[in-house]
Amino acid sequence: MDENKTQNDHSQHWSNPTPAGLVALAVACFCFFALLTGSVDASAMPLLACFLLGGFVIQFVVALLDLKANNLSGGNTYLYFSAFFMLVSGLEMLLKYYEPGLDARIDGWAWTALALVVLLWTPAFFKSPAILFELIVVLNFAIISIAIHDFGIVSAGFSNVLAHIAAYALLICGLLGIYLSAALVVNGTFGKEIFPNPSPFYTKLQNRKKN
Repeated sequence: MDENKTQNDHSQHWSNPTPAGLVALAVACFCFFALLTGSVDASAMPLLACFLLGGFVIQFVVALLDLKANNLSGGNTYLYFSAFFMLVSGLEMLLKYYEPGLDARIDGWAWTALALVVLLWTPAFFKSPAILFELIVVLNFAIISIAIHDFGIVSAGFSNVLAHIAAYALLICGLLGIYLSAALVVNGTFGKEIFPNPSPFYTKLQNRKKN
């Protein structure tokens, strides 16, 4: 009886879905880097939309599982990432491509709200693995730059600078996301640290206070 209960409990246990969510984020970041730096032209937008919509599926699932596991910061972040960064951005790419006359300045208002959310939620990730906290910090630069860029209130030259700031910040986020996803999967599989994954800055700070 007890053995069956143990087997059932084990079968109902879900693994950490964060690596898949980080992969989806990395793909989006790399694609946006290519678009913002002019490495690809506007004709790539429908294809980028497909990758973003695929990322929406992954991140929505990750959000639900994180929330089920009582991961407040991670679950809620993946939930609005899946909706606004993936689903809405993907649909907008299609709309902007097929309806180029739309007033896209509304994006500036939306991205401003998202920028404020990411900025104000950033301290919550101080208790997350150090690499994830660093990723969120860098992401702030990208989202703030995108918000100002999309308002359309700055000169063309400065708008180009903002696009490149956002692009390279997103590239860094993508690289950090890929590394962290690998560390979580490989280290979790072998049950030991193969890829270094530094502990949260919060933990290090608490240990210093104790010493």
